[in-house]
Amino acid sequence: MDLESLGGLTMHIILSKLAPQDAAYVACVRKSFRNWASDDLLWSRFCADDLDLSSPIDPLGIPLPSFKASYQAWREAFKPYPWPLVTRVKRCWGRLKDWLAINFPEVLSTLRKGATEDEILELEKSLKVKLPLPTRVLYRFYDGQELTSEESSGSVPGNLLGLMGGYSFYDHLVNVSLLPLHQVIIETKEIIRHLGFGNRSKYVVVAASCGYNEKIFFLNCSNGQLYVGTKNLTTDGEMLPCVPNALISSVHDVKGSQQQDAMLLWLEEHVRRLQHGMIKVRKEGKVRSISLFPEEPPLCAVGVTNGVKVRASSVFVPEFSNIQDECEKFFFAYSIRMSLSPEGCKMNGMTFNSCQLYWRRWIIRCDDVIVDDVNGEAVIGKFPLLRPGEEEFVYESCISQSSSPGSIEGAFTFVPGRLADPKGSPFEAVVSRFPFLVLDYIF
Repeated sequence: MDLESLGGLTMHIILSKLAPQDAAYVACVRKSFRNWASDDLLWSRFCADDLDLSSPIDPLGIPLPSFKASYQAWREAFKPYPWPLVTRVKRCWGRLKDWLAINFPEVLSTLRKGATEDEILELEKSLKVKLPLPTRVLYRFYDGQELTSEESSGSVPGNLLGLMGGYSFYDHLVNVSLLPLHQVIIETKEIIRHLGFGNRSKYVVVAASCGYNEKIFFLNCSNGQLYVGTKNLTTDGEMLPCVPNALISSVHDVKGSQQQDAMLLWLEEHVRRLQHGMIKVRKEGKVRSISLFPEEPPLCAVGVTNGVKVRASSVFVPEFSNIQDECEKFFFAYSIRMSLSPEGCKMNGMTFNSCQLYWRRWIIRCDDVIVDDVNGEAVIGKFPLLRPGEEEFVYESCISQSSSPGSIEGAFTFVPGRLADPKGSPFEAVVSRFPFLVLDYIF
């Protein structure tokens, strides 16, 4: 049967089953095929499938006359790179931007336009490294973040806009941002010199927090692994890998079947946690930021007793961990959030419009062995008074453990009414066990 006799609709269906490159080959067969293979409806589908584009634009966002022209512009712009890697990175950034647009739009304006090939080559020449392919493509889409020192450190009122999020406890504040290439050069030279890694170091600083002296992430440009500094970073250069080594592959091989370095895997995992609600934007006072304290089970424990809801979770703190200390190897921060239901505190058929915390008890385990049993008044010196519908009372604390996993559970003793004017008998609000766990991905 002559394919031309099938008609345009049938040919469109056939061509839509092909890869874009194969559709382009079909156009070379004969003139009628060229017309079918040039149908912009066909190329709109290719653009949607490969690049998640709903309108014909080039990589800089400039409108183009057709989807075919758009697809060609993208292929030309990323010609040095494997196309499956380009489309994967595009989807990763796209999902992240979609989440930010809904949940934290202020961060979108901090993303810098994509770096050029010349800017990437300048970094490689300056630092005497060769960036892994996935990291190069990540930077081609967005050249990190542009933050003022105040925005990254929270030294003035406003939001903490670090893309990778963070945590706080006592006077320690972490909010990690992705560094733009020009800052990567500056910080890498300074920090590598300070750490004594030498002029031919394979590490570059790609992400950091709070003036870049609290928490620092290094990309090993040779093997593609991402590392974070520990408490011993400045003395011994101690670092921990942030991504499972087994997942990293073909970081410099253009012809490899699946190029993925730790930077790409790390960002994809971060996006997954955001999309699934495992971590969220949290507001403390007037400041909003992405909080790394888990918000969903099993890493977050949730319990309700007599209308008192308690949520609890922990996060690994690598910058305070001392891997060389067998007694206090792993350092964790934990966050406790408590609130009273809109219906109030209910006990024995009675309803109270407030209740106040009086006592706490913690049972702390390491490898399922009880290592501490803590009893005491208040939490961080406070006796929170809970009222219906008010914002959660939040407090953070910290603990070190000799191994992972560990856990903590316990109860808060509340008095209906107020401590100065109790309206009923004290009761315990149970805090279900939640883990102290070093996960496969470290943020």
